Amino acid sequence: MKPMGKTRRLMSLGLCGAALAAALAAPAAQAAPGERHGPVWTPGDTGTDARFRGLAAVSSRTAWLAGSKGTVLRTTDGGRHWRDVSPPGAADEGLEFRDIEAFDARRAVALAIGEGEASRVLRTEDGGVTWAESFRNTDARAFYDCLTFFDSRHGLAMSDPVDGRFRILSTADGGRSWNVLPSAGMPQAQAGEAGFAASGQCLVSAGSKDVWLATGGAATARVLHSGDRGLTWTATASPIPAGDPARGVFGLAFRDRTHGIAVGGDYRADQPSPRASAVTSDGGRSWQPSRTPPAAYRSGVAWLPHSRSAALAVGPTGTDLTTDGGRTWRTLDTGSYDTVDCTADGSCWAAGEKGRAARAVLR
Repeated sequence: MKPMGKTRRLMSLGLCGAALAAALAAPAAQAAPGERHGPVWTPGDTGTDARFRGLAAVSSRTAWLAGSKGTVLRTTDGGRHWRDVSPPGAADEGLEFRDIEAFDARRAVALAIGEGEASRVLRTEDGGVTWAESFRNTDARAFYDCLTFFDSRHGLAMSDPVDGRFRILSTADGGRSWNVLPSAGMPQAQAGEAGFAASGQCLVSAGSKDVWLATGGAATARVLHSGDRGLTWTATASPIPAGDPARGVFGLAFRDRTHGIAVGGDYRADQPSPRASAVTSDGGRSWQPSRTPPAAYRSGVAWLPHSRSAALAVGPTGTDLTTDGGRTWRTLDTGSYDTVDCTADGSCWAAGEKGRAARAVLR
């Protein structure tokens, strides 16, 4: 979910949209010695070694992180300081937070993953001072992976297939209550097909009704699309390799209802990840492999603010930049990050293992 509101200035990148696109498109050959084109991550000290796969970037100053050991952090000063706002008892219960969606500095919805009752949704309205559990999974067959919001009221969460179909939860009150949607409009899942709770981006939305679901683990890695907030779905094969429980589409990003990027590969460090990205210009009805994909597995992807062609992809071996809508990529950084998110006022954030969290600036 992207925060709403009108942007007056690209604050952290220090450039207007046109200047940003021009700077990103500048070839490396024109750079002075030691100069780099593109966003550069500026890490902050989170004070924890939790692994953060859930990230909700609200603005250049405010962001939320959700991760292992029941950990939720929040910053309101651009990442200089992170406050531990973890739900009480979450660490003792071993909750694994893998996704978080935030509406502002006070309101956020976090998803804990796992089989049966380990899958839960919690909500805060006071910046994490208090949390209320709004959903606890009671079906041992379900395993929830990701959630997304269309606006501050309407959202969805997705589970791996139950009775042969992906299960979808819906809320119309900002995550205070949830209902399982009928499965009649969901295509049959492939054998072994599932979502990856790797970056909080296996379920993403754009606009008021469109939502996409990424899969892997089966013979074909697919992207499912719904244009009616999860009631009916169509499934399309992607060119990202699958055929193994460790392979498939791990993350999606749509800058509007038609233009999207998919990233993934094989998350095992000793396995190659050819064709680790793909693009669509028709809302996911068809996908084309990137001509020059990232060199390795990538779990998270985000469009840069106010750009029709620039995006970032992240994974354990680095960060890549595209300036042509995902067709070609080049590596910017070799640091390990699992998830990435950008905001309307011009900031990009990333988070990952060992408490890593950073904000991007342009140099």
